[in-house]
Amino acid sequence: MRYTAITLASVIVLAGCATASKTHGPDGREAYAINCSGAALNWGMCYSKAGALCGSRGYEVINQDDDAGFMFSANRQFGAFGTSVINRSLLVTCK
Repeated sequence: MRYTAITLASVIVLAGCATASKTHGPDGREAYAINCSGAALNWGMCYSKAGALCGSRGYEVINQDDDAGFMFSANRQFGAFGTSVINRSLLVTCK
């Protein structure tokens, strides 16, 4: 039972975080691609991650993209499954 609680807590903590990876913007400057997709995340988490990455220098949003949809899958063995899909991504450069 103890390991189940620890595993569940880890999943909740990991699911609540926006992720970022270093990349380059269209003008060649260093940039960060931030992903805050999923029902448990929101745009505020993306902006918070950008602020944490750039600190007091601030950041400039180069691109912001989002879309939502629905995914449905069915087969004989497991039956049918449907869920909503929410994708959010932010591309920023630090000032």
